[in-house]
Amino acid sequence: MSRRVVPSAGTTDETLGTKTVATSNQARHDSGQEKQKMLLASDTAHFSMIRALHLADLITELNGFCGIMSIFSSLQYCLHNPLPHLNSLPVSTIDKTYLWHAMLYLPFGLFFDFMDGRVARWRHKSSLMGQELDSLADLISFGLGPAVVAYAIGLRTPLDTLLLAFFVLCGLSRLARFNVSVSSLPKDASGKSRYFEGTPIPTTLALVAAMALWVRQGWIEGVHGLPGGVWGRRDGMLATAAAATKWVKGETADPLLAWWAVHPVVGLFVLSGCLMVSKSIRIPKP
Repeated sequence: MSRRVVPSAGTTDETLGTKTVATSNQARHDSGQEKQKMLLASDTAHFSMIRALHLADLITELNGFCGIMSIFSSLQYCLHNPLPHLNSLPVSTIDKTYLWHAMLYLPFGLFFDFMDGRVARWRHKSSLMGQELDSLADLISFGLGPAVVAYAIGLRTPLDTLLLAFFVLCGLSRLARFNVSVSSLPKDASGKSRYFEGTPIPTTLALVAAMALWVRQGWIEGVHGLPGGVWGRRDGMLATAAAATKWVKGETADPLLAWWAVHPVVGLFVLSGCLMVSKSIRIPKP
């Protein structure tokens, strides 16, 4: 997770040379920020904001683009492949193409997330706007993106979706905390924070890798079912009665699942969310 932030005024260096470099970089960053602020405040023409964007900002936009396309691909999968047990469709009709697209977009988002920081440091044009764009793009690509993929492969019970929302909100809170506390974190000579507080949000790609394995093995709803199955499945007469009630009411929810049904694998998303907002976990930056 690259962060394009301005070195704090209190940054200390071990040698006079590094102090000089840090001061020079600080001056360049301040100049770039002031120029961007003036452009945003004074120019009222249509699309004038485009001129205020730095090259690194445009790369960050590509990160957000990848996240958005991942979400759209997941939605396309849901539209083209309704769960068979809800629609009486044979398993052979399942087309995973959109699902693969949804997962493949996210590593490209990580690539652009890495490159925007590199480009910003290379051009000495970091900005507060770039920092905000970076957080918003990360939330889309590494928060919403994986959560919607999880929904598409079968985490669709009310409790599943509630826990997926918790996961996304943890990512949102972690990014907001970083933006607020970044100026007080210890910095190195280049102005980068020395460590992450909590796991960085791009680590959610580990969940995407796990879901890719499940898709490859057919461990998704509509094929062989998610690993660990589902807790809260009705059996016998209760299932028959529930099915009849749902049919009479014209509802499409799975009659075999209780209202509190949950897939155990959603716990991986809950764990990831808790690790992101942890204050005690400190991961050194490379």
